[in-house]
Amino acid sequence: MGARLDQLRWSSAQAGVTLSLASSAWLLSGLTPSPLINALLPALTTAPALLPIRRRARGLFLIVLSTAVLVLICSPWANPLPPSLAITAVLLASHTIALGQDISQLPLQLRLLRVPNLKFQQLRRGTELGALAGFSLTGLIHPGVHQFIPAALLLVPLLPTAFPSEDQSQEAIALPAFNITAALQGLIFGGFFGLLPLWVRSIAEGNCFNFGVVLAAYGIGRTLCTTPSRRSGWALYGPIAGLLIAGQFLPGWATSLLFIPIGCLAAATDRQIVKGLTPLDPAQGWQILQRSGAIGGLIGVLAMGVIAQSIGLPRALLVQLGLFITAPILLRYSRQHSAAPRQ
Repeated sequence: MGARLDQLRWSSAQAGVTLSLASSAWLLSGLTPSPLINALLPALTTAPALLPIRRRARGLFLIVLSTAVLVLICSPWANPLPPSLAITAVLLASHTIALGQDISQLPLQLRLLRVPNLKFQQLRRGTELGALAGFSLTGLIHPGVHQFIPAALLLVPLLPTAFPSEDQSQEAIALPAFNITAALQGLIFGGFFGLLPLWVRSIAEGNCFNFGVVLAAYGIGRTLCTTPSRRSGWALYGPIAGLLIAGQFLPGWATSLLFIPIGCLAAATDRQIVKGLTPLDPAQGWQILQRSGAIGGLIGVLAMGVIAQSIGLPRALLVQLGLFITAPILLRYSRQHSAAPRQ
């Protein structure tokens, strides 16, 4: 019972973080139509991976505090807030949420794994299900303060784990090694999802519910993939590009459903990379993928933001499709010219 309860507490916190960040992205897309400014949010949320900050479970409190700030920004008290100040506040709050997550994630996992019968695979499953719940709530809850209050409440069950314990040895955790293959994975997917809220709002003329449906469909797809795929890169990235192309000719609801297989294929590529990084230590492999992918994602989202600002979102999507199509070549080249760290 203790292991199942801790898995639920972990999943609840992941739902809170996902709901906060997804709602922030939608909020920012309504404050400004600039692709470059919208690209700054995912760039700032991936930037903490570059910082050599000591990891501590207490970083969870940064997430709670920043979510409370977002509640205030969206409250009636902030109505006179100038748009430029609101944009800055949303960007900084989102950055701090991501910083808190990066600092606290692995120490919290290590504390939870002290519970008998709780395995890392259960926490990984809880992460996927929590993200799915957060994506779903983004579309189901009215945008604004109504989204950020539940996001803060979802973090509460995990707070006791973040308090200092007698044994602090687990806090001295080195930064995960950098891996070029994982970084390329982040670059390829980061640019696309970084501008997704603006694409749904401006190109597809959708609302927050449509945005939430797309994210939820993607989350469902990710939960369907639970094992590393043995298929070639062409059989994984090629269909993603094909599905995105098909979505341009289908009605909105059908395009949203396409994100279920896209999510499944994306999860398969992640697990395939992790399996190649640290076959005997999946926890370390996911940390490497997260950090290196964040570095690549930072580059990808800023590059796509500049491209979209220069040539427009529709043409930028063509560039993104080119990345998915050429991904197998890029990843194969990176594997040949870098040695994956082994534990």
